[in-house]
Amino acid sequence: INCFQNTVLVWAPCIYLWVLSPFYCLRLYCHGRGRLPLSSLCSAKLVRKTTKTSVCVIHWERMRGCRSSVFLFFFWLLGVVCSLIPLHAKVQLAVDQHIGILFHIYLNTYPHSVLFGHIVYLFFFQNACPVQDASFLSKILFWWFSGLVFKGYRSPLQAEDLWSLREEDTSEKIISDLEEEWTAERTKLQHTSIALGSRLPEQAQFLRKIQKEQSSGFCLLRTLARSFGPYFLNGTLCLMVHDAFMFSVPQVLSLLLGFMKDEDAPMWKGFFYASLMFLLSCLQSVFNHQYTYTCFTVGMRVKTAVMGLVYRKSLVVNSAARRTCTVGEIVNLVSADTQKLMDFVVYFNAVWLAPIEVTLCLFFLWQHLGPSALAGIATVIFIFPLNGFIARQRSKLQVQMKYMDGRVKLMNEILNGIKILKFYAWEKAFLEQVLGYREKELKTLKKSQILYSVSLASFNSSSFLIAFAMFGVYVLIDDKNVLDAQKIFVSMALINILKTPLSQLPFAMSTTMQALVSLKRLGKFLCQDELKPDNVTRESFKSGERSLVDKHYLFENGTFSWSKDGPPCLKRISVRVPCGSLVAVVGHVGSGKSSLLSAMLGETEKRSGAVSVKGSIAYVPQQAWIQNASLQDNILFGQEKKESWYQRVLEACALLPDLDNLPAGDATEIGEKGLNLSGGQKQRVSLARAVYRKADVYLLDDPLSAVDAHVGQHIFNKVIGPKGILRDKTRVLVTHGMSFLPQADLILVLVDGEISERGSYQELLNRNGDFADFIHTFASSERKECLSEASQRGNITVVGDTNIRSFILKLDDTMYIEYFRTIGLPLIVSIVFLYAFQQAASLSYNYWLSLWADQPVINGTQLNVDLKLGVYGALGFAQGIAIFGTTLAISLGCIIASRHLHLDLLNNVLHSPMSFFESTPSGNLLNRFAKEIDAIDNMIPDGLKMMLGYFFKLMEVCIIVLMATPFAAVIILPMAFLYGFIQSFYVATSCQLRRLESVSRSPIYTHLNETVQGASVIRAFNEQSRFIMGANHKVDHNQTAYFPRFVATRWLGVNLEFLGNGIVLAASILSVMAKGTLSPGMVGLAVSHSLQVTGFLSWIVRSWTDVENNIVSVERVKEYADTPKEAAWSIEGSSLPPSWPQKGAIEFQDYGLQYRKGLELALKGISVHIKEREKIGIVGRTGAGKSSLALGIFRILEAAKGQIYIDGINIAEIGLHDLRSRITIIPQDPVLFSGSLRMNLDPFDAYSDEEVWNALELAHLKNFVSELPDKLNHECSEGGENISLGQRQLVCLARALLRKTKILVLDEATAALDLETDTLIQSTIRSQFEDCAVLTIAHRLNTIMDYTKVIVMDKGHIVEMDSPSNLIAKRGQFYYMCREAGLL
Repeated sequence: INCFQNTVLVWAPCIYLWVLSPFYCLRLYCHGRGRLPLSSLCSAKLVRKTTKTSVCVIHWERMRGCRSSVFLFFFWLLGVVCSLIPLHAKVQLAVDQHIGILFHIYLNTYPHSVLFGHIVYLFFFQNACPVQDASFLSKILFWWFSGLVFKGYRSPLQAEDLWSLREEDTSEKIISDLEEEWTAERTKLQHTSIALGSRLPEQAQFLRKIQKEQSSGFCLLRTLARSFGPYFLNGTLCLMVHDAFMFSVPQVLSLLLGFMKDEDAPMWKGFFYASLMFLLSCLQSVFNHQYTYTCFTVGMRVKTAVMGLVYRKSLVVNSAARRTCTVGEIVNLVSADTQKLMDFVVYFNAVWLAPIEVTLCLFFLWQHLGPSALAGIATVIFIFPLNGFIARQRSKLQVQMKYMDGRVKLMNEILNGIKILKFYAWEKAFLEQVLGYREKELKTLKKSQILYSVSLASFNSSSFLIAFAMFGVYVLIDDKNVLDAQKIFVSMALINILKTPLSQLPFAMSTTMQALVSLKRLGKFLCQDELKPDNVTRESFKSGERSLVDKHYLFENGTFSWSKDGPPCLKRISVRVPCGSLVAVVGHVGSGKSSLLSAMLGETEKRSGAVSVKGSIAYVPQQAWIQNASLQDNILFGQEKKESWYQRVLEACALLPDLDNLPAGDATEIGEKGLNLSGGQKQRVSLARAVYRKADVYLLDDPLSAVDAHVGQHIFNKVIGPKGILRDKTRVLVTHGMSFLPQADLILVLVDGEISERGSYQELLNRNGDFADFIHTFASSERKECLSEASQRGNITVVGDTNIRSFILKLDDTMYIEYFRTIGLPLIVSIVFLYAFQQAASLSYNYWLSLWADQPVINGTQLNVDLKLGVYGALGFAQGIAIFGTTLAISLGCIIASRHLHLDLLNNVLHSPMSFFESTPSGNLLNRFAKEIDAIDNMIPDGLKMMLGYFFKLMEVCIIVLMATPFAAVIILPMAFLYGFIQSFYVATSCQLRRLESVSRSPIYTHLNETVQGASVIRAFNEQSRFIMGANHKVDHNQTAYFPRFVATRWLGVNLEFLGNGIVLAASILSVMAKGTLSPGMVGLAVSHSLQVTGFLSWIVRSWTDVENNIVSVERVKEYADTPKEAAWSIEGSSLPPSWPQKGAIEFQDYGLQYRKGLELALKGISVHIKEREKIGIVGRTGAGKSSLALGIFRILEAAKGQIYIDGINIAEIGLHDLRSRITIIPQDPVLFSGSLRMNLDPFDAYSDEEVWNALELAHLKNFVSELPDKLNHECSEGGENISLGQRQLVCLARALLRKTKILVLDEATAALDLETDTLIQSTIRSQFEDCAVLTIAHRLNTIMDYTKVIVMDKGHIVEMDSPSNLIAKRGQFYYMCREAGLL
């Protein structure tokens, strides 16, 4: 023995060090990270080292920048292990010789005391630090994360508390490496498609297209695998080592039970087996969590990569491809599909490893039970297809997602068009549509949950069913087959291992299939056609090159379309635009004016001809695109601020007066889509953005259509016109305003996508063509356009998701009480009873097994085997039925709660006033209907099932261990305290990390949403790189919270599993110590069940945390219950006549209105009487209160004082729907909803087709609709984007004509129309609403010159009211407005 101690145990660590150190030093040489400074203290420590080689290795590590040495860690660990045997011998010798023990221990352990001190230091004094600086031991046990856990427990975590990402996890690093590879793959795929596609017939080409979509997904997978595969393989190696340890544990258990059976076996063997089982369990935990950590890290990088690719693609995808996918679908790619890819990374290895694990389990079972193990195989073969069949049936029920998508899409449109819904009193119609989707969704969810309950019951009963089959066959085929403790409990341990791959395999296969679908969707989008760089030839000015003969734009016989196969939108376009000229583009609605600008930007498909542009471009779209940022940031648009030029731009674009009204001036945060700006303010900000750019070419798509006449004239004079600040620039102006045309250098007249006439204003007049007739008809009365803005909303500041305050949700019992109250007490009592019954049955059949195992063998056999088997089977089947009942009861109860919570949320939101929607971002509201409701539908029920299931199982294990060894209570109670201590740290930190991750996730989707909608503007300004950097920053910011969030789970898992392994050790050691008093059956029962504790502890805390995290959704859904609500939609027992209003007389009595409490009144003391059939024009400058009158009549805002009477009835005393459904408005913003054209006109189906066609004819839309393939059933896209803005406005007119009420309000209704169409509309209104009261918020003064009266408003007061002729005669404000408009 002395020879062994003094040779092998001494030389083993040294040989390890000497043999491997050259290879280790070579690796450091090849992968150095720079030199680390060596302090004097560290040098002093090195001098004290006993091994010169280790000193050299440490010094070389410092030279090469290695902070933590795995190599030396194992050297010191091996040294400690090898010194334990000599230490034990010397301690024993010291005890025998009565020599001081401590002195000998010190002498023996001094060389290795450094290791123990290091471990103790790491455990108790570890500071929060990034993973790259952590030691090896800290890395494998995740101690480096403890600092953040303690910080999160002491105080709420903030974003600045989180660590920055490692370089290899940043978007810039990941995407820069990946993008090049993906581009090469995509190019290769497209070349293959082109080569084959040109030779294939039409049908084959269609099949080839489908094949291309499939191939694109595999190409993306191949690209991702090349980038992230090597690191993923490291995790796979850890998983394989974990499996080796996992299968070793039952073998050691078999040895331990053999020891318990052998009365003559020495005690040290029992202690050795117990310690070995503990060590193997700990190593199993370490490797399992290293594998999971690697998978989540790879998943995080895949998510970053896919988000980056999708974002970059959204900036270059062409118009045809863009129309095939909505903004919501693109956002879905980076939210739902990336999540499926992350799940795929985690579960992919189970696809191939699970069958191997199942095979190994069955092999070891064969060793213990012989051919009877085949019965287990037969049971597996039965259970596996059953679960597969259930999984297929559930996948067919994935139409639930279709209903959910439809519901969320509809809610998105409702929230975007909520003002229209309130004006038309359409809330009930759309509420019914949403509830229709919801009922179908819940019906499908209920079927899915019933199938899931069957699947869960079969899975949880699988260990019993396999054991029952194998044990039954084993004892029945031969009376001499005896079931002892060794056979039973080793088999049970193997069966418990078998459950993991059996459960993972179907889920892994399902996840893989879903990931393949997501890869196909992502590949299809990433392979969409892009804008061709050669659509427009771009040249830049060289210094000193510019001259007056230069052409900024040149079209040569160009034909353009929105898609490759679509009809041309522009034909035979040939134009030369000289430098510094002003070109006006005019034409009717739908004639191709905006398409011409798109062709100039390269946004359309060039079918033939050539387009070239010289110099930089600035673009102002027809519908202003505003970012969720400050007003200043919207104008600067990434440029450096130059104060003098900035102020000059603000003054020229007439924005200085608006800044005075905004609460923080130009630092005011602008809400989503410019929510807190009026239409005119948005357009002027959009124009200011372009002007500030100092570009060479300006493309202006009708920027003056939404501003007041005097503001429009000011902008033209100061910005666009011959004396404006853009006078030396090339300007292409699409306009409907005739007054600006004489100052244009060139006018292009578009008719049906062709240039019918061109020339200067005078040349076109002299030709006496269609243009000349058009001008002569309108120029005399319409020298200047007079457009008015919606006002008084500048003081509302909306803060988007990026500025959500860091509130901490203090969850108390009220949310749980609220949730369980909706489920109902009877159902809750039933659930608890079923759980108790389920675990009682489980405990009973397990205890019955231990009694069976301990039954004495008489004449080589056991008595009453049939009875024992029958009782065992009855108890097991009773448990399976209870499991099914429990899961089904929870599912049905949660569906009941979900139905109530969604209905309450929907009613609360739709009953909220407009002020609520103006101050709450639509993204927040949509999130409640999508993510929060989904969490209530799925996450909370699953979390409750898991938490309650594992909690009752843990109780069962504790009871079994205490039955076997009551003294274990001394161990279990402190561990329970430690368990509560660890979980309290984890739950507190995990909830905060989830909150931070959730808060930082919304800006990613908001930014993507914003980018997709403004892609043409971003491309025109050439700002793609800045927006990509912004997207990278937002993704990285989100990942800084996501990374510690999944590491927190690993930290918890390691700590709790080591704690659970302590229970295994305690049960084993105590069983060994009580060898004489405990039966092998009881030991096997206690130890085999204690092996499951590690999993139970982790899953309880994780599921508890999931419930804690997701119960927040209940609070978020319920929070809108306390917000202010509108008045009742209808009042029961109302005596309102069905035909009210019969006359349409309106009377204001000292009426006052304010937008919010505390603000100044927007309308002050309005008293006016409007008689039946009177036509009233309402005029005034910006902020005068014109639109406020309309809001007051419809009770969008309630009166601050006074009353409004219609036909003698106070409108404040009737229901909102009774009021709004009896009067009509044609609003400023034409909003359409996705669905049929008929639904957009008549959502209640209250009118016949004949009436609808008649309304369309009067609205001058009949010809357009008749030419559509589906006519009235024509599907309008989201927001009505597949028809022009002017046509959308005509649809709004058709709505009014269909309702034909006695009161009609027009609010800037024709701002988007050309003059000819506007004239037709005005004549229609005059003829069709002749016997109605009409209130027009005037946009062109000539349209109200024949009205009965004109109301002139200023600062909320009526300053003038009379007939137009009398007001002109009085020479007041109206007189000066008419003179400004060129009518006098």
